[in-house]
Amino acid sequence: MQKIKSLMARQGLRSPQESMTDLSPIENLRIPSKEELREMRELPVDPQAEQEIINSIEEVYFSSDSFDMVRHELEKLPPDLNLQELEEYRDKLKRQQAAVSKKVADLILEKQPSYVKELERVTSLQTNLQLAAVICTNARRQLSLAKEGFTEASLGLLANQRRRQLLTGLLKSLRTIKTLQRTDVRLSEMLEEEDYPGAIQLCLECQKAASTFKHYSCISELNSKLQDTLEQIEEQLDVALSKTCKHFDVTHYTKVQLAYTLLGKTQTAMDQLHMHFTQAIHNTVFQVVLGYVELCAGNADTKFQKMQYKDLCTHITPDSYIPCLTDLCKALWEVMLSYHQTMQWHEEHDNEAAAPAPDGDSTAGSDESNFGRSYVKKKLEHGLTRIWQDVQLKVKAYLLGTDMSNFKYDDFIFVLDIISRLMQVGEEFCGSRSELLQESIKKQSVNYFKNYHRTRLEELRMFLENETWELCPVKSNFNIVQLHEFKFMGQSRSPSMSPSRQTSAANPADMSLFQQYYQGGNPFEMQIDNKEDETEDVLASNGYESDELEKNVYQDYDSDSDVPEELKRDYVDEQTGDVPVKSVSRETLRSRKKSDYSLNKVNAPILTNTTLNVIRLVGKYMQMMNILKPIAFDVIHCMSQLFDYYLYAVYTFFGRNDMYESSGLGLISSRLRTTLNRIQESLIDVEAAAENAGSHGPSEERKEKVPSPHLSQLVVLTASGTLYGLAERVVATESLVFLAEQFEFLQPHLDTMMPAVKKPFLQQFYSQTVSTASELRKPIYWIVAAKAIDYEQMLLLMAGVKWDIKEIMSQHNVYVDVLLKEFEQFNKRLGDVSRHVRIPLPVSNVLWEHCIRLANRTLVEGYANVKKCSNEGRALMQLDFQQFLMKLEKLTDIRPIPDKEFVETYIKAYYLTENDMEQFIKNHREYSMKQLTNLVNVCLGSHINKKARQKLLAAIDDIDRPKR
Repeated sequence: MQKIKSLMARQGLRSPQESMTDLSPIENLRIPSKEELREMRELPVDPQAEQEIINSIEEVYFSSDSFDMVRHELEKLPPDLNLQELEEYRDKLKRQQAAVSKKVADLILEKQPSYVKELERVTSLQTNLQLAAVICTNARRQLSLAKEGFTEASLGLLANQRRRQLLTGLLKSLRTIKTLQRTDVRLSEMLEEEDYPGAIQLCLECQKAASTFKHYSCISELNSKLQDTLEQIEEQLDVALSKTCKHFDVTHYTKVQLAYTLLGKTQTAMDQLHMHFTQAIHNTVFQVVLGYVELCAGNADTKFQKMQYKDLCTHITPDSYIPCLTDLCKALWEVMLSYHQTMQWHEEHDNEAAAPAPDGDSTAGSDESNFGRSYVKKKLEHGLTRIWQDVQLKVKAYLLGTDMSNFKYDDFIFVLDIISRLMQVGEEFCGSRSELLQESIKKQSVNYFKNYHRTRLEELRMFLENETWELCPVKSNFNIVQLHEFKFMGQSRSPSMSPSRQTSAANPADMSLFQQYYQGGNPFEMQIDNKEDETEDVLASNGYESDELEKNVYQDYDSDSDVPEELKRDYVDEQTGDVPVKSVSRETLRSRKKSDYSLNKVNAPILTNTTLNVIRLVGKYMQMMNILKPIAFDVIHCMSQLFDYYLYAVYTFFGRNDMYESSGLGLISSRLRTTLNRIQESLIDVEAAAENAGSHGPSEERKEKVPSPHLSQLVVLTASGTLYGLAERVVATESLVFLAEQFEFLQPHLDTMMPAVKKPFLQQFYSQTVSTASELRKPIYWIVAAKAIDYEQMLLLMAGVKWDIKEIMSQHNVYVDVLLKEFEQFNKRLGDVSRHVRIPLPVSNVLWEHCIRLANRTLVEGYANVKKCSNEGRALMQLDFQQFLMKLEKLTDIRPIPDKEFVETYIKAYYLTENDMEQFIKNHREYSMKQLTNLVNVCLGSHINKKARQKLLAAIDDIDRPKR
């Protein structure tokens, strides 16, 4: 087999299939001839056998035209060839070929009529095509004639006209392009003129025109240039928007907003605006503080500009603190005012935009614009809180950057006033309670106030220890509201309002700061003007209320060069309220050179320089409390300590005397005793006097206390000629009463300021302390009354009287006259004292009451010393007492006479029977054991026997036993 294949390849023989492919398609599809067909038909026909032969053909023969049947059959040959088998196989293939050929011939014969018919149609089509070719040839010849005679001439004109129109449009486009290329000059001019809406409109129109001519290559460059210009306009617009944050101008802002509207970026503009306001706040405060820091440092090389704002605030000096704070608030006010005006502008334009909307076509556009306005409105409302929060943070950092504990009072009040006004601005700006500012100013205030109060208490102790308790002459109509520390009470304003705002609120009360200063000005400019106008006219001129009279009387005393230095030191500075050293005004010096008796002609308040100083301190404390409510309780507590210390000092100087306190007359009430003990425990540093180097009390607790004051050595309380310092005692005690009256006057105002939870403290202070001031009169004036009259001499004179007489006497005893003479002398010396110091009626009454009580008790003591007494002697006692009462009633207006019944009851008890005497002893425990025992012993022998005496003495002993 292999030999056959190689032989074929060597001779270049091709397979029948390859030979078939070389034939033309017609030859390849040759139809069998008639003879062949006849031979085929002559073959015996067995359709079934024929079909079986066809079916026996391998499938591969029907598969593809590229099939190589020769190769296929050769490859099937076995390695060992057998001729007989090959011939048999060849015959089989021939039979298969004959069957296929016969089948094809049958099919051709079957389809021959259709073939003939189709061939006729092709012939007809060929004839028609030849006819069409002739028609086309004629048409072309005719068209050629028409072209020569008509088209080339007429349509040439039309073509030229069309070309002309195209060139005209092109010229117009070129002119437009030329104009577009020159618009950048006009845009620059419009930007310089700040005509942002016009510039944007022009730029947008140019962009629209450029998009129309985008098919020109030169336009692409122009388009990018216009886009750059538009971005440049937006940048300048952003700068213009930022300018409105400090100085709002309606025209300028209207242009900016219109420009953003044309750009369709109103919401973006609002976001940018808030960012600019935040930046403006930061830049403004930084520049203000930096300016003051560099000014004070005086060194240009310092690196302050690189510092954080918070650190920069710590470099502010105390001298520049207030001017810097004022400028800071002024600058922040300008920013907030601009924001407020921005909101007003949008409100007005929203109302204008919302009014006309009758067209139904613009519903979609109006919805979009409504949404934009709503967004802007919400953004602005939200921005209020955000802006105010930024302001608070900046001012808080400034406030806490400096320790203000050593500031002067007026300076600190000035700071509080500024912050109070700033908080009012915040409340009107966004309804904020300014928690951050309140927290920071409260922290500084508590720190400052503790230090300030501690210093003031030490000063008060110094004043009290140097006080000579001389009258500070004030006018009869003196009222604490006349002092400039209390000017704020005369102004009808809320406690949180600052004085300067009240002065500027001459307009209707409902006008806000933003309304008042809308057109210009600044609420933080009206600060330093008020100090000059605060003059006072409270000092009296020795009783003369008219300045003209005073001038006439004292024109010879214009010079004070001859006044001793001691008197010059006794002075109250009426301008500042401070009492650095004690001195006296020129009017007071004049008043001392004349008779002081005229002071008794007017009911001027009795007070000292120290009292006036305490009242001023109270006014200053209330100013601070008024401006800063959160520390109201601390301030009122410190005010109460001022009063407590003054009361304790007056009691310590003039009322503490153990000998007279034990008199048993209840001179000090339990309430006053409790108050004094409380003051001593809570306020008085009892360890300070006995402190040594080795002993240290609890430092924090000791810091809050003050050493007990000591009376000045210049004050003499032992001279009988001055009624044992009665003038000083009156001035001290009545100044305390006057101080208590002023506290009572201030109570309603303090009550409104005190937090509700702390009001019980205020009520207790008034009920337990302030109301006890007048009760100090009893122990203080008791000492004068006890020394002013010689009661011991009276007892000696009474001891020399014989009381066991047998006949009724019509003449009273000498001791009564001596006692009455003592009272007359006391009345005279009281008048002498009143020439120097007015003695109020309550004081006079207390003095007379004490003297009469002591005299009556001395009488009872004298009667209790009698060893023997008769009925006639008892009658003489009554006669003496009646004589004493009759003469006494001419010296004093006190009615009824104090302790009158105390004497009369004791005298009449002599006549009681045994049973009545026993009942008397049980009921009258105001008498001492000695007095009751003497009464029983005197009655022995007259109408009481010894047995009854023993019984009555036992009853007396039973009464005394619980006391022991």
